Amino acid sequence: MGQSCMRMRSSSYETISFFNKAKIPFSQRKIQFDGYDMNFVETGSKENPPLIFVHGSPGSWNAYKKYLTDSLLLKKYRLIALDRPGFGYSDFADAQNLIIQTKRILALIDTLDLKKKVILVGHSYGGPLVLSLTTMRPQLFEHTVVLSGSVDPNLENPEKWRLFFMSKPMRYFVPGALRPSNDELWWLKKDLFDLQPTLKKITGKVTVIHGDKDRLVPYGNMKFMQLYLENTSKTDTLTIKRADHFIPWSHFDIIRDKLYNL
Repeated sequence: MGQSCMRMRSSSYETISFFNKAKIPFSQRKIQFDGYDMNFVETGSKENPPLIFVHGSPGSWNAYKKYLTDSLLLKKYRLIALDRPGFGYSDFADAQNLIIQTKRILALIDTLDLKKKVILVGHSYGGPLVLSLTTMRPQLFEHTVVLSGSVDPNLENPEKWRLFFMSKPMRYFVPGALRPSNDELWWLKKDLFDLQPTLKKITGKVTVIHGDKDRLVPYGNMKFMQLYLENTSKTDTLTIKRADHFIPWSHFDIIRDKLYNL
């Protein structure tokens, strides 16, 4: 019963209805790899540069559905939003750490027949994940955009109660997408310490956007990235005044315009 609610994903019917109402052609695919699935949705021309969205924790591809139907972005990009491992329809509820998620998303990207270098966009937990992707394959990614990203391991303080809900039988009472979210957020601090020394591998362009009133992911992450992204060709930062953690939706126009003008 717990797993039947708070799944934070769109059914096939809801997805079709949304894009039909928006009058935007789309495709949704689930690709099966060796023992796991990866689900994603895309819009726009395959001849355009690919822009790939990575959601936070919890969440699914539909966190970016407004971006996937935006007329400006559609003119310029091939827009792809994926379900991270453990969420949406990518092995729902089967949580994985940062490095395994990185490898699985790279495996998905390798199947997409991309004709140009990739732009990555990651919000919240998706922030360190897009950076991890870029460290592992820097030549593939032209630009990496981090929105309210939790990257500084010293600012990540996992709540002790998360460990209680990871134990049996309590974990089975955690509803829907909150279970894999609880697991991965408990592991995140260690994952970020492992990520930190690899950030110097990033040589492309990086844009960091953060609200200065973010109560979930401290604004200090901005300074951390400015310090440790030392080998990028360019690191651009944007502080959104009086903004909280949810800037992809509360400040859609600012984020959309920034992406369009990359």
